Amino acid sequence: AVLDKYGEVALDVAKDGFQIDEHIFMLFDGGIPFTMTKSTGIGIADFAQLLYKHKPDCTLVVGDRFEMFAFATASAFMNIPVIHTMGGEVSGTIDESIRHAITKLAHLHFPATEVARENIIRMGENPKYVFNFGCPRVDTIKRFLSHNYEKELNNLVKSEGVGDSFTINENFLLVLQHPVTTEYGSGETHINETLSAIQDIQGEKDVGVILLWPNADAGTEDISRGIRKMREKHPLTKFHAFKNLPLPLYIHLMNRTACLVGNSSSGIRDGAFIGTPVVNIGSRQEGREHGKNVINVKYNYKEIKDAVNHQLSHGKYEQDVIYGDGAASKRIVETIKNTTLHPQKTLHY
Repeated sequence: AVLDKYGEVALDVAKDGFQIDEHIFMLFDGGIPFTMTKSTGIGIADFAQLLYKHKPDCTLVVGDRFEMFAFATASAFMNIPVIHTMGGEVSGTIDESIRHAITKLAHLHFPATEVARENIIRMGENPKYVFNFGCPRVDTIKRFLSHNYEKELNNLVKSEGVGDSFTINENFLLVLQHPVTTEYGSGETHINETLSAIQDIQGEKDVGVILLWPNADAGTEDISRGIRKMREKHPLTKFHAFKNLPLPLYIHLMNRTACLVGNSSSGIRDGAFIGTPVVNIGSRQEGREHGKNVINVKYNYKEIKDAVNHQLSHGKYEQDVIYGDGAASKRIVETIKNTTLHPQKTLHY
C-alpha cells in the first residue's frame, strides 16, 4: 500500500480523509517465498514498534494477507485484542492457513458468511464473539454503484496506465490474476494460458482488455514476466494495463465489464453482489463459497476460452447477497463499541 510499484494505495486512503500516522515499509523485493517470509518477520518487528509507541486499545485486521498476519501476531503477543473481519472462509493456497491462523490470534470475529461463522466456532472460538453481518466491502460497493464514474474512468484510461485507449462503453474483459504461493514457479505458465485464451477471443470478437498488475505475493515476478513478454511479442489493440485503481473506479469496471477473468477474491465476493460474470482460474479460490456468476476452470487455455465465451453470451447475473446486503459496517461498529475485550480469550470447545 505504500509502494508506487503496487499503486501506492496509501494515497487513496489519505484522499478518503483518514489521517495516516505511520508508514511501515516491510516488503523485501524479489517475489520469492524467502522474501515473502522475511517480509513477514520484518513486519512483526516493525508493527511491534508501532504498537509500543501508540498503545491502541485494540487492532483491526482484514482477511488473509501475510501483512495482516504479521500485524495480528505482533498485536496478540503484546496483549492487544485483535478484531478480525472476513475470517473462517475456505480457499486454496497459503491464504487459508494465514486466515485461520489470524482467527486463532483474534478476539472478536466478523466473518462475511454464515458458513464462515460456523467454521470459526468449530475452531474453538466462543460464539459470543463471532458475528455474521456480511462483508463491509459490500457496503462500499453498494454506495459506489449508486454513482456514475464513467467519465472519470474514461479519462483515466486516456491519461494513466499503459496501452491502447478505448471507451468503457465498449465490450471489454477485466483481467486480474495473482500468483499462487503454493504453486511457486508456475506463474508464467499459468498467465500464458490465460493470455493466450484472451488473445484468441480478441481475434474473434471486438472486445477490449483492461489488465491489473498482480499483487506482491511470492511468484509475482513470474506473472509480471509473462505479461511483459506477451506485450512485447504480440502488439495488442484495445489492451490497457494499470498497477492499481481507486476502489470506486474498480467497482465501476466490475459493473461494466463483460467478464472478469483471473483468480481474485473480488470476483467471488464483489462479483456476487454486482452480478459480474466471472471466470475463476486455478486453485487460489478453491473451496470458497460463490454465486452462480462464477465458472471455475483449470489453468487450461481451452477451458478458459470456452468459459469466457460462455460468460460473454450469458451477460450479467442477478445480484446475490451471499457475502452481505450492504449493511454490515454500522452493525460491526456498534458491536465493537458495545463489546469489552480482554487479551485472555474465553474459548469454546
